[in-house]
Amino acid sequence: MSTTPSDVLRKAYGDDIILFDEQNESTVYHLLKEFVYGNHTYAVLQSDELKKEDEVAVFRVTTDAEGQYELETIEDDDEWETVSELYDEMAFPDQDDL
Repeated sequence: MSTTPSDVLRKAYGDDIILFDEQNESTVYHLLKEFVYGNHTYAVLQSDELKKEDEVAVFRVTTDAEGQYELETIEDDDEWETVSELYDEMAFPDQDDL
């Protein structure tokens, strides 16, 4: 499985991205990694709350009709698992040696 680095979100928004939930509450996420796999770009983000749990949020990056970037939740379990494993391999390359 090969990935290509990407930085479309970082160029557009910087290192921090503010996302809003259904109640219009905002949360600041730090952009940890962007990469292209297959025909999609993915972003790995982490809020302060997720950092406490040692967790990350993984999204598919898309563009809307005006060309603005959007983050989509990955609904397909196989796709999510694959992308999460790819991120783990990039973030923790030496873990396989343990």
